[in-house]
Amino acid sequence: MNIVAAKVIVTCPDRNFVTLKLTTDDGLTGVGDATLNGRELAVASYLQDHVCPLLIGRDAARIEDTWQYLHKGAYWRRGPVTMTAVAAVDTALWDIKGKAAGMPVYQLIGGRSRDAVTVYGHANGATVPDVLEQVGGLLDRGYRAVRVQVGIPGLKKVYGVPATREPYEPAVAGERPDEETWSTPKYLNFVPGLFAAVRERFGHDFHLLHDVHHRLTPIEAARLGRAVEPYGLFWLEDPISEELQEGFRLIRSHTTTPIAVGEVYNSIWDCRQLIVEQLIDYIRMDVVHGGGITHLRRVFDLAALHHVRTGSHGATDLSPVCLAAGLHVDIAVPNFGIQEYMPHTEATDAVFPHTYRFADGLLYPSEEPGLGVDIDEEAAAEYPYRRAYLPVNRLEDGSMHDW
Repeated sequence: MNIVAAKVIVTCPDRNFVTLKLTTDDGLTGVGDATLNGRELAVASYLQDHVCPLLIGRDAARIEDTWQYLHKGAYWRRGPVTMTAVAAVDTALWDIKGKAAGMPVYQLIGGRSRDAVTVYGHANGATVPDVLEQVGGLLDRGYRAVRVQVGIPGLKKVYGVPATREPYEPAVAGERPDEETWSTPKYLNFVPGLFAAVRERFGHDFHLLHDVHHRLTPIEAARLGRAVEPYGLFWLEDPISEELQEGFRLIRSHTTTPIAVGEVYNSIWDCRQLIVEQLIDYIRMDVVHGGGITHLRRVFDLAALHHVRTGSHGATDLSPVCLAAGLHVDIAVPNFGIQEYMPHTEATDAVFPHTYRFADGLLYPSEEPGLGVDIDEEAAAEYPYRRAYLPVNRLEDGSMHDW
């Protein structure tokens, strides 16, 4: 079962995606997501120019060996571009192995640990009443967990909050990223009232989540964590910049609000300290940015030893290929926590036909052999790449701020 073809497909059905498609000499194909939001072509080039030539003739069944070959053999290890490329290869090989075995991938990594996967939806609004309306809509559709984000009075735009009622896409097409203005005092003074309003209207019978987007210092995050304790948040996501991990100790010493981080991490070494010292409650690495199914399982196994649960990133900057792969991991690992879920657009679903399904706040992985997702190359060709960037942030005095 040797690899005879490796193709990199770049498409933009409402947003950019990079997909690797591998073909074996017996006609089996496998797909892997290789999307790195705002830096898509860097991964496409890494795959096309440096990785794909190495795959031709390799045994598709040797998944672990191929992972080690690409990771150790490159010398320049880790980092988002490299690990996203490795993840695409790894995911595609698991897809092929599942098809060869006639089983869904989750059966090959231990089988079911649960019947379905709890997901959270997004309620984003310019005002608190807007958010409350969206929370109600999600609860009516059966969601059991909701992430809430709100506009801040005095700030024109806030990341995570759409300007209209259309689905939110933060990566904006153009030659340069949008620049937004941020004020921590305005945010800290306003956002706790959002949680109070949600709980007053809808009660405590569902999980409530919030994303800070790395914007606070440790002591500011500690203040926020303590302020929101009465509202029983499921987690406070990305409270500070994730590079200085010692800062999480200060947060931990001041609040019992659970902390989730990790969507920008690429390897087990990035998050080892946070997990081993139990400074976080949820690790948010995903298949595409976390080195594939093979490596993400290592991260989640380490987390399981230290009372840390999973909460994988699942925004629409990941294609249905990544979501499908993530669901197979979610259903199998013993320490699953929750899965982010943002439905893709009709155009994206047409390009990436899939058989995972959503019902009553739960996602069910495909029961077909492999991942249960594919790419329609003819449909993909109808949507050419367009340059797009995530926004950048400045403080009100004009200086650069974290994301």
